Amino acid sequence: MPSLPSQSATVSIDPGQDYHDLGELYADAPVARGIGDIIVHRAVLDDITGIPALLDWLSDGDIVILELSRLLTAETELRMAVDRIQSFVEADLVGEVIRLGTSRLLLLPSTFAISEGQNPAY
Repeated sequence: MPSLPSQSATVSIDPGQDYHDLGELYADAPVARGIGDIIVHRAVLDDITGIPALLDWLSDGDIVILELSRLLTAETELRMAVDRIQSFVEADLVGEVIRLGTSRLLLLPSTFAISEGQNPAY
């Protein structure tokens, strides 16, 4: 996930352990992809250094649910991150940025447009 520190040490699974955070164990796991398959990424943005990975996912046609709660206290960095993401998604990809509550964004590539102007059913 973008903005998460890479772990140099291997995380082990203990016998009898009930919960396994596969995102931590296999952060960059290869995902087999067929024609028309879509991946939904869940990401937490700690700072603007995680933005390139988000933009790569969107360029590949994937959907991203982005958590921004860690940036809410840094207004300047939050504004820079949202502006950069919004500019890329809406201007370059012709996709959409949708606000989900107070701290999350749904980033959609152009293949998933859901605005009223494009889909009158919504």
